[in-house]
Amino acid sequence: MTEARRVVVKVGSSSLTTAAGGLDADRVDALVDVLAGHEDREIVLVSSGAIAAGLAPLGLPGRPRDLARQQAAASVGQGLLVARYTASFARYGRRVGQVLLTSDDTSRRGHYRNAYRTLDQLLAMGVVPVVNENDTVATDEIRFGDNDRLAALVAHLVRADLLILLSDVDGLYDGDPSTPGTRLIPEVRGPGDLAEVSIGSVGSAGVGTGGMVTKVDAARIAAGAGIPVVLTSTSRAAAALAGRATGTFFHATGRRSANRLLWLAHASAPQGALILDDGAVEAVVKRRTSLLPAGVERVEGDFSAGDPVELRDRAGTPVARGLVNFDAREIPPLLGRSTRELAKELGPAYEREIVHRDDLVLLH
Repeated sequence: MTEARRVVVKVGSSSLTTAAGGLDADRVDALVDVLAGHEDREIVLVSSGAIAAGLAPLGLPGRPRDLARQQAAASVGQGLLVARYTASFARYGRRVGQVLLTSDDTSRRGHYRNAYRTLDQLLAMGVVPVVNENDTVATDEIRFGDNDRLAALVAHLVRADLLILLSDVDGLYDGDPSTPGTRLIPEVRGPGDLAEVSIGSVGSAGVGTGGMVTKVDAARIAAGAGIPVVLTSTSRAAAALAGRATGTFFHATGRRSANRLLWLAHASAPQGALILDDGAVEAVVKRRTSLLPAGVERVEGDFSAGDPVELRDRAGTPVARGLVNFDAREIPPLLGRSTRELAKELGPAYEREIVHRDDLVLLH
């Protein structure tokens, strides 16, 4: 932890706002005091709080349930959130840059490269990127769903050395922390360590979307991508950055990879499905080949070229996810036919895969 040079820090809404909504300037300043003291590190801050910050100015008594009012609150609150961070970091002569993402921005190849270049350049120029989901325009179909998952994926995107998840809970417990006899789990070395753990949901503050479930899921995603994770409370952020024992430490369980397929697996919402025959399932899963028209038996859903789709076996079980090269209406005439035959009859544009192996990720 002390050797980590590039660190992603995620902070939840409940650590930045009042329960009624609205930013708590003292809480923001306290967090910035900690982060700004690490000038030798490149820090990316993934910050919730935009919707919560917009509640009070709009006279909303709590987080709205409907998407339209959530987007309105985010529109008002995002400006307030970044303005507060800008003023707070300015006390240390530090600049911040706002980066708003949707899952669509980062599962597609070109968008993924652009997101990486932007964040990498900001860090090279000494700027602290403040990342949030683009709640103002995100629809249910393109949402990450919570900023914990977003933080794990951003950590993978920027090739971070460490992810720190901050909330109002000081770590992962083996039960409800308010119940006598429960204990803090100091380390998680793999999925087996969590087999008997009861994980709670949304926190008591009620202004965020996450809870311990989303944090553990995010930690699994990051650890599986080769990035160690510290889960602790915002009040112990200084200890986490200093490498002192605090909260729960998730050891890296997988290998690092510099590609966008993690986003495709964990952040994309399939717009349809392709049902494969047994031979195609074996080719895609075991031989890691591209999906050709000859192996597709049926098309489900209405999608466009470039959309994420599920690849399912004959029983309907998803085996992979990929970015499709054709619109849904184009595929039925291609089914069961070779690319050579299609190119000869329809032209060279049809001598290509339905899903290329570089745009495909296995789900099991």
